[in-house]
Amino acid sequence: MTLRKSLWAAAAGLTAGAVVALRRSKARPADPAAADRWLTVTINRSPADIQADKLPTPLQRYGDRIQTRIRPAPGDRGTEVAVRLKDMPSAASSVPARLAGQDPRQDLRRSLREAKALLEAGEVLLPDAPPTTHDTPGGKLVGLLSRRARGEGVL
Repeated sequence: MTLRKSLWAAAAGLTAGAVVALRRSKARPADPAAADRWLTVTINRSPADIQADKLPTPLQRYGDRIQTRIRPAPGDRGTEVAVRLKDMPSAASSVPARLAGQDPRQDLRRSLREAKALLEAGEVLLPDAPPTTHDTPGGKLVGLLSRRARGEGVL
């Protein structure tokens, strides 16, 4: 590939990335109440098996600082467990706080995923570290994306 084609491909990639970032920023609600939204997971267990007072340890650590909602998942597909913080500091939900890993919802989201794993499998499975002995370009990309997710489970 010639240098000119490479530059055009790079410019197209940067433009596409900018368009995606712009759409994502516009799609996010500007509503301050969005910071206290419910974090929800679907658990492959009957609603009768899950009780709010007997949640797994990752969620029990929060005690009275969270609200919990348990209900049957749509289409008889298990149980929905939703949690949210009762008192959410407004500065803690800002973009800089999220990027610095200081948003309390990040820890709550991680705890919710761990509780789901405990309820479904009985343990929290973690990836091997290091995953391979040879650092490949694909492995570097996965590592970069994992660091970008900041433990939230989303990119």
